[in-house]
Amino acid sequence: MSDGDEILNVQDLSSGYGRSQVLFGVSLSSPRTGAVAMLGRNGAGKTTLLKTLIGEIKPMDGLIGFDHIETQNENTEKRVRRGMGYVPQEQAVFTTLTVRENLALGAISQKDKSGIDMVLDFFPKLGERLEQQAGTLSGGERKMLAIGRALLSKPKLLLLDEPTEGVWIGVIEEIAERLELLAKEISMIIVEQHVELALRVADYAYVMDRGEIALEGTSENIKDDPQLLRYLAP
Repeated sequence: MSDGDEILNVQDLSSGYGRSQVLFGVSLSSPRTGAVAMLGRNGAGKTTLLKTLIGEIKPMDGLIGFDHIETQNENTEKRVRRGMGYVPQEQAVFTTLTVRENLALGAISQKDKSGIDMVLDFFPKLGERLEQQAGTLSGGERKMLAIGRALLSKPKLLLLDEPTEGVWIGVIEEIAERLELLAKEISMIIVEQHVELALRVADYAYVMDRGEIALEGTSENIKDDPQLLRYLAP
């Protein structure tokens, strides 16, 4: 994908853990507004990709261009200050703190605290749980809280790793609707096992296999590509 005004432009990115290489020459881009889906079976390298983009893993090679600045050698804190947000697959909230306290921590670097009210408008369920410990929330409510906390840093690009994992099916639709609204305001990269949901929220998709981009195209084209099932099968 290339329209000349991407917020993210990744070229030939290789990455991994120690001597174990996971990503092999990955190139991708993301528009200034809109969602991009990252699909692929477990172990394809999707989470490693997000962790490398946000700075939790140092790349072995390649360029990460974010908002016209190369960030591959910057730490996570600096990338967040530049406008990257990240909601990891694993626990992304402080379980012993209340919803209110979690949001307050998310907004700690912002002089204007009105962002919390915006998050509560965006996820009304959180407003009903403000004094509840995050660890007692449902899976869907915890995901909403994690996304809400990330939004308080006012990201230009939000990296979402499995935003509907462990979420009751009745809440998945609500999260999907919120992500569709969010995609009209900022850029997002979504790693998601619910393929139909991901292709509905995103306009463009990449399919990873063994640490490489195996397929890419518009969501409509990817959805109808006969090779898609091959790369998603366990």
